[in-house]
Amino acid sequence: MKTLRTALLTSALVLTSAFSFADTRIYVRIRPPIAVREVRPVAPGAGYVWVPGYHRWDGNAYVWNNGRWEQPPRRRARWVNGRWVHNRRGYYWNNGRWR
Repeated sequence: MKTLRTALLTSALVLTSAFSFADTRIYVRIRPPIAVREVRPVAPGAGYVWVPGYHRWDGNAYVWNNGRWEQPPRRRARWVNGRWVHNRRGYYWNNGRWR
């Protein structure tokens, strides 16, 4: 009986945590500005990949985050740029990632 209660409690916790993370996006009603044209500094070494800058929302306005050089986490990894996505609720940021 105790095992059954533990299993039910664990299932309930898993389900509620899944629903609590269902939509953690922050929506912005204001369209993001056009990306800043950056001048890339010289790469710090061979194999580095340029990760472009982006506008982030700080709660009041868009703020520019500068691009940077990064080393891929593994061979043949490719950087997918982040982007602002628009839907009926507004704009939300979709993070860049290594693929």
